[in-house]
This record gives sequence, structure tokens and C-alpha cells, in this order.
Amino acid sequence: MRLFTKIFLTAMIVAAAVSELLFGRSVRNPDPAPPEPDAVSAASRFKTWSVRIAAFLVVVAFGGFLFVASGIMPIKASSGHWAITAWFLNFAMRRSVITHSLGMKTPALNDAALVAQGAGHYEFGCLPCHGGPDLPQPVVAQHMTPHPPYLPPEISKWEADELFYIVKHGVKFTGMPAWPAQQRDDEVWAVVAFLLKLPGLTAQQYQELARSRNPGAAMENLSTAKEAPRAVSESCARCHGMDGAGRGLSTFPILAGQRPLYLYASLLAFARGERHSGTMKPLTTNLSAEDMREIAQYYAKLPRPSSSAPGANVQAAIERGREIASTGVPAKRVPACASCHGPGAAPRNPIYPDLAGQHSKYLALQLELFQKDIRGGTPYAHIMRAVAGRLTSEQIQDVALYYASLTSAAAAP
Repeated sequence: MRLFTKIFLTAMIVAAAVSELLFGRSVRNPDPAPPEPDAVSAASRFKTWSVRIAAFLVVVAFGGFLFVASGIMPIKASSGHWAITAWFLNFAMRRSVITHSLGMKTPALNDAALVAQGAGHYEFGCLPCHGGPDLPQPVVAQHMTPHPPYLPPEISKWEADELFYIVKHGVKFTGMPAWPAQQRDDEVWAVVAFLLKLPGLTAQQYQELARSRNPGAAMENLSTAKEAPRAVSESCARCHGMDGAGRGLSTFPILAGQRPLYLYASLLAFARGERHSGTMKPLTTNLSAEDMREIAQYYAKLPRPSSSAPGANVQAAIERGREIASTGVPAKRVPACASCHGPGAAPRNPIYPDLAGQHSKYLALQLELFQKDIRGGTPYAHIMRAVAGRLTSEQIQDVALYYASLTSAAAAP
């Protein structure tokens, strides 16, 4: 209480001093009659009023500090915002988002695989606050200030680039966080692709997209589900499937039959932030080393799904990719891919991934991320940064198509 009294008395002294500046000198020592207005230069008047305005602002700032220091200002979420406060915050947010998203280039967002990828993140990252078709109003979110909006009716109020800005950067003074991996715009666009579809989804359609299941159908692979580690059934399977086939979608890598040491090293890199992903980092951070080993061993033991037959129109690209994989691009100092990733009988480092049968779009994306130096990865990622940086876009597509056309057996050991 004594501290508050000292602060109050200091405020009074400051206010008296500022009043002196604002309204003239003390009445105990009155000045002679002021000179005529035309005798005072414009510069002098400007200086006088600048000092007065500055002094006034100091008083306002100090008064604000005194108000906050007194503890009178309520910060309880239970009281909500005044209507004028809510309006001002929403207005400021909208104007800021519109301004900062000007000139942004929006990619094609109609890819079903991209929508499914965004749905997978929405399920664990967004649903607890914003709800969904099967959970309109999460209880905890109802008691937050401001309330996180139920999104389906809100999406149409924003353009795709504006949604991207919000998802990537979050919103101050709310519970909306920034994207955990600012390097990965591709992941943010996946969430935007899903949000654009969200208003038209039924509860069942949402569950099929976000949880990879039909609530009306019997659970598939019950025997496999019982043998799977808890982390697989609760988290991994939503995107990668219990069978590790990635739901047959190019945005989810095939994990079945992958090398266990590579899977373990990748999970560890995601958790440490050494491999950048706003989707994977939150999921892996809470995994123990034993959880990661169990996940890696589980998926490594599953059979790799067979590759689909490539179309005739990509055969030329596959042959070009085969050449790069076999001999590299000597003129650009690009080594043969096969020396690290197969196919071939030569022994390879067990931490290098098996690429045979992997989705071509996924492989191409990883090479592009390496090329831009925004992917990160295991302790050997620096090797790929150098290699990918010397490939053209066409060569990346060719190599990706070649490895996608292989079976997992072709890349052994």
C-alpha cells in the first residue's frame, strides 16, 4: 500500500509540473504581460506547442501506467470484450490481413490430396478451438476471450491468400498461433485448401477426410490395429494409414517397408525442429525415444504397396530419370542417386531412405524443398541440399517418376 501511495504522490507532482508547462508559469511569479502575437515567431509557437503536446502525452502515458499498476483493470476472460473493443480488434485484424496479403500468388488448391493433408492437420491443430461439422462448439473455446469462431460460416468472408496469411502468421491478442514451421508454405496452403472445402462438408465427409475412416463402416485391419503401437493408432494412422500406404495420396509418404533407422532419425529430426514441418513437429514433440523406435519398427515391417503402372506418356521421363539415378549428371557434379538410394546390390548407409515406389509428387516436393534449403532433415540432409541445388525442375520430375515406378524389392538392400 505504501508503494501505491508513493506512486500516487509522484503522479501528482508530475501532473503539477506538466500543468506548469501546459498552462503557463506559477501564479506566484507571474510573467510580465505577454508580447503581442505578431511578435512571436511561428517557429517559437510551434516549439511551445510541441513541448505542451509532448508533456500531455507523458501525463496520459503515466496515467495509463498508474491505472494498470493499481490492478483496477480487469483481465478476466469471463467478462468478455465490450462491443466497441471487439469491433475495433476485428476491424484492425481484417485491415491488417488485407494489407499484408496484397499481391500474394495463390497456387492451385483443388487437389484432393492437398485437401486431405490440410484436413489431417485441422483435426488435431484447429478442431479443439474452432470445431468442425461433427463438433460445432468445443466447450473450452466457448469460455475464451475472444471466442475462436466456428469456421464454416466464416470462410466465405476471406480470400484464399488472406486465409493463408492468418494460418501462417496467427493473430495477436488471441489464442491463434503462428505456423510452427515458417519455412513450409506448402503445408500452410494445404490447410487453406481444406478450409475452402470445410463449409460444404457433412460430419461424415469430415471424418473421412480428417480421420481416414467412415464412421458407418466396420474398422478395417482389426488384427493389425491391435498389434500397432498406441502412437500409430492414435496419430500416425490418420495420415499414413495403419498399413503405412499413406492413404494412396501423394501428400502422405509411404512408410511401409521403409528403413527403420531412417524413420527413427526422421521422427527425431521433426521433434527437434531439424526437419521443418508445422504438421509433424507438434505430433512428434510429445513422443518418447521408445515411441519413435516402436513406430519405426512397426512401419518398417509392413509390406510396401505395389507401384501402379506408369502411363505411356511418362516413359521417356522415367528413362531420363533412370539415367540420372544410374550415372548422375557429371557435368553438374551430381552423383548417381543409386549409390545412396538404390537400386543395386551395393551396401548402403541404413539411415538413407529407400525411395522405390514412393509417390512421385512427394519425392519431387522433397527435392524442391532441399533445393530451396527449407526442408532440413537427418544429420545427412546437407548432402541432399548440395545435390538438389544442381538439378533442374525437369530433372527433379524425371528422377521422381523413375523411383515411383520401381518396386521396393528393386531398391534392396
